[in-house]
Formats: sequence, C-alpha cells, structure tokens
Amino acid sequence: MMKHPFSYILIIALITVIGCTEKNTSSTLETPIFPEGRKIDNDNFTGIAWLTMLAESDSLNPMYAGNVMFEPGTRTNWHSHPTGQLLIVTNGEGYYQERGQPKRILHKGDAVKCPPDTPHWHGASPISEFTHIAISSSQNGPTLWLEKVTDEVYRGN
Repeated sequence: MMKHPFSYILIIALITVIGCTEKNTSSTLETPIFPEGRKIDNDNFTGIAWLTMLAESDSLNPMYAGNVMFEPGTRTNWHSHPTGQLLIVTNGEGYYQERGQPKRILHKGDAVKCPPDTPHWHGASPISEFTHIAISSSQNGPTLWLEKVTDEVYRGN
C-alpha cells in the first residue's frame, strides 16, 4: 500500500494521459470505405478531387455511382443532371448549393437529393476534406457542366 497521497495522484494522472492519448490516436486513424481512386483531371472542378467509380451505367441499368473525395477548398463547377442526383456524405465537412438558394453545410451521414435539371455545386469546406457518394443516371443524357463557382459564391452564406 502506498504511503504518500501524491503517488495516488501521479498514477491517476498517468492513466488519464495514456487513456486520452490512445483515444485520440485511434479516432484519427479512420480508414476510408473506398480507395482514393484516380485524380480528376478536367476543368469541371476547382482544386483537387479524387474519384472511385463504384458502378458504371450500362444497357441493363442507367444508374451510376462514384465515391468523390475533395481536398479542402475543392469544389465542382455549377452543373445539373437531367435525372437529378443523390449525394451521400461519408466523411468531412462540405457544402451544397442550388442556384438561387442558400449554401448548405454538410457532414458525415447527410444525404441530399438534387432535383433534375437544377444547377448546383458541391465541395469541401476550406478546412476539411469532404467525401461523398454521388448517384445519378445516364438515362436522359449526361451531366451539363456550367461555369466555375466564384470565390465570392463559395465563401458566401
């Protein structure tokens, strides 16, 4: 049995520090659901984004799905989908905005239904990566890509 109360305090402090360190380490090592994929190399994005196609459209099913990872500050251009789009957020903090509407802040677990033929954009916040699964259909034609989202719009409320 220890004779000094200071020894008890020291042992409790060490256990607390070790416990907190282990928790912080394990929570920051979250493994992504899907691989990073290929870097998107076109003019439809501002910044750096990565794409892993999860399902391609074909003659049996016009639906397609891709996992998109945006580095902080990266965003799409304004664009629309003839059949709409579904976004399912799997990581980070990002934005979604339809033309003429306020920008929405998105977090892991959020889902957004983008209406057909509605210009919108989505991407990462300036301080966080952002990953979502994007689902749409090629049934009524391809995505219509529009102008870049200005820095003013991106930073706006």
